[in-house]
Amino acid sequence: MSTRTEHDSLGAKRVPKTAYYGSETARAMENYPISGLRFHPAFVWATAAIKKAAAQANISLRRLNPKIGKAIIRASEEVMAGTFTDQFVVDVFQSGAGVSQHMNTNEVIANRSLEMLRYPKGDYSKIHSHDHVNMGQSTNDVMPAALRIAAIKLLHEFYPVAEKLSAALTRKSREFRRVVKAGRTHMQDAAPVTLGQEFSGYARAVAKAADRIRSTERNLHELGIGGSAVGTGLNTTLAYRRKLIQNLNRITRFNLRSGTNLFELMQSTADFASVSGALKRLALVLIQISNDFRLLSSGPKTGFDEIHLPPRQPGSSIMPGKVNPVMPEMLTVICFQVVANDTAVSLATQAGQLELNVMIPTVIHNLLTSIEILKNGIDVFTRFCVAGIEANPKRCLEYAETS
Repeated sequence: MSTRTEHDSLGAKRVPKTAYYGSETARAMENYPISGLRFHPAFVWATAAIKKAAAQANISLRRLNPKIGKAIIRASEEVMAGTFTDQFVVDVFQSGAGVSQHMNTNEVIANRSLEMLRYPKGDYSKIHSHDHVNMGQSTNDVMPAALRIAAIKLLHEFYPVAEKLSAALTRKSREFRRVVKAGRTHMQDAAPVTLGQEFSGYARAVAKAADRIRSTERNLHELGIGGSAVGTGLNTTLAYRRKLIQNLNRITRFNLRSGTNLFELMQSTADFASVSGALKRLALVLIQISNDFRLLSSGPKTGFDEIHLPPRQPGSSIMPGKVNPVMPEMLTVICFQVVANDTAVSLATQAGQLELNVMIPTVIHNLLTSIEILKNGIDVFTRFCVAGIEANPKRCLEYAETS
């Protein structure tokens, strides 16, 4: 493979000649061959948005050469558009604070900017990943701010999906309002209810859990960007911070604001733990609903057989005609992962020390993964399961009359 030689604070390092990443990314690839997992594209998008907003601010304050700044802006926009997805190569299990992922972004943008201005990749005397792309920034304020923006972006995609599930359950509650069945408490026969009443409880539980997630999102709009290394704003100005936030709002339209206390936003990942905890709460609700669906549809000869789930695929390699409740099973597996992810986020949140929580790579990966898999899992569960559920009124009435 053809290579180029770059130099950083540790000395010379060979990098693939065509790569847009540089020496610091190459070192991270060697240091962390752990999982093959990469950060969510929304996080890459959010980091590039910060780079674009910072370049715009630095140009307007006459700190950055406009020619260089405009190249950085265009390169950042290309990263936001997903052009260089294959160049983000650092494992999610990496150095504290996410330094390696941050430098991966800085180097890709720097080398693409060099290419735009017809300089060779790696010629950092012209455009430097630290001095130009990262001007007025630090890993310590960029990574938490990027996670806040990325989480907001994914949550805004998540809410409509959760609302559709609640609405679908509500429609089923109306459809089944006259289907009388035996109630059960302690898994034993109890007073009769209607299947519609049962489904109305599911719908309300989902709606309440989604509302809780929305309430935790509010604090994510408060950014520590501009706090630089430890929250003091070292090497920045108040004017830079104001312009940076203004630019980010134009780019994202998320109504972001500078934090009331930048030290708190640097030290703590508690806001992320709140969102993760709310996602876990929804996951627990969904596990209960999924397990109920599996019970209510069990059989058909030796189980409850009170509802029929849409058949999605053959259920056995040995028993002809068997159809399994695959969608509730799938959603339950996803929710188990969300609960596990929340445990990781919780442990990372309490593991911060002094001026910085360096465990944020764990928070980034697990929080964004939880939002993504819940969003996708709820979507298919609603479309391929809930929307097509049918009641078995005869079986339900038999149980009610004999309980």
